[in-house]
Amino acid sequence: MVLELACGRGEYTVGLARLHPNLNCIGVDLKGNLMYIGARICLEQRIRNAAFLRTQIDKINGYFESGEVSEIWLTFPDPQLRLSRAKKRLTHPRFLRLYQQILQPGGRIHLKTDSPQLFLFTLQVIEIYGLALHESRDDIYASQELPAELGIQTHYEKLDIAQSRKVHYICFSLPTGSLPDLDELLHQRIKQDGQPIA
Repeated sequence: MVLELACGRGEYTVGLARLHPNLNCIGVDLKGNLMYIGARICLEQRIRNAAFLRTQIDKINGYFESGEVSEIWLTFPDPQLRLSRAKKRLTHPRFLRLYQQILQPGGRIHLKTDSPQLFLFTLQVIEIYGLALHESRDDIYASQELPAELGIQTHYEKLDIAQSRKVHYICFSLPTGSLPDLDELLHQRIKQDGQPIA
């Protein structure tokens, strides 16, 4: 089972379901009017291995059992640029601890974003918490070989809201044991590095 969290219109959920008919792909978001677009495509095109769940991301562990999810995709989530909103970033340890409860051991988390700030923040989290980094691309379209999964484009990617003209990608996994309590160190590091104010 693969989750796309904060899926918006569900382009990635639908795209992954098309690429991998053997996987169950579930898009999760709070905005039902956006998810309806992806759900309608699935109904019209008879894509039977995709579904959508309307809930808040911080309640995700109430819907899936331990080890039920093999991968999580975070595609163009709100980067929450204000320092005071850092805990709302979907790669903050607060959320990683929730993902850890439902991911299989070694399950992978994929981040695709046009926000250089969220990209660098996530690399900081990986470094500080000693997470397993599998892949990091500063600009996926600069690469000659692009995996089909990374070629799926969302509505927000096409808008280039961050105006970075780059799409960043990170793939990482969480340890089997609990994440260490280094949240204060992380907070001090991002405060020291300076955060943009939206």
